[in-house]
Formats: sequence, C-alpha cells, structure tokens
Amino acid sequence: MEEQSSLLALFTSSFLAATLLPGGSEAVLVGVLLAYPDLHWQALILATIGNTLGGMSSYLIGRLLPDEKTVLKKAGGNARGLEWVRQHGAPILLLSWVPLIGDLLCVAAGWLRTHWLWALLFIAAGKFARYWVIAAAVN
Repeated sequence: MEEQSSLLALFTSSFLAATLLPGGSEAVLVGVLLAYPDLHWQALILATIGNTLGGMSSYLIGRLLPDEKTVLKKAGGNARGLEWVRQHGAPILLLSWVPLIGDLLCVAAGWLRTHWLWALLFIAAGKFARYWVIAAAVN
C-alpha cells in the first residue's frame, strides 16, 4: 500500500512540476527509487507519463490562446522568441524538461499550432530522457 501511495505521489508531483505551477519532481523520484528499488521501471514510466501530461496541459493552454496573427498584430509584430520555436519546430520540445523555459516551449508549441502528436512524442522523449538519467544515477 505504501508503494502505491509513493507512486501516486510521484505521478502527482511529476504532473504538477510540468505545469506553469512551481515545483519539482526529481526529489520525489529519487525518494521512491531509494525506498523501493524494485519499482525502478514503474517509477520511471509514471514520472514520465505525469510530466508529459503536465507538459501537454501547458500545450493546451497555448492552443486556447488567440491565433498567432491576432496576437502578433496586437504586439506590433515583435516575435523574435517565437521565430526560434518556429524555426526548430516540434523537436525543440525535447527541451521541455528544462526548468523555466520548458513550460514556455510547451505553451509556444500550442500557440503556434504544432501538431499535438508530434508535440506529445517530443515532450515525452525529453521528459523520459531526463528521468532516465536521474534514475540511472540513483542505481
């Protein structure tokens, strides 16, 4: 029962850490892995799923913003930061795990109407890689 509670806490913290809310999930992952080494893959997968869903919630926020042309017109056409995201496309979401800028990349990808499936795949790959490195360091 404690194992399930730990995994639920890991999933929840991973989800919240990937939203625009402040927080981190790395310490929770390390705690779960130290307390329950046999849950290595379950913890890694749940942390990745939670963090990916959190990133996709930021993507959805971006999708709900007015379309690009409307916002650019109101901003006077200043779009240097968006040009960088536009130039690299969905692969830039591999960096969605990076503190502070990762959330903004997810929102920008939604706002720029990046295809949701590509966004999901690149967000998940980046998040998994980060958690895998952390999990490998614990073992």
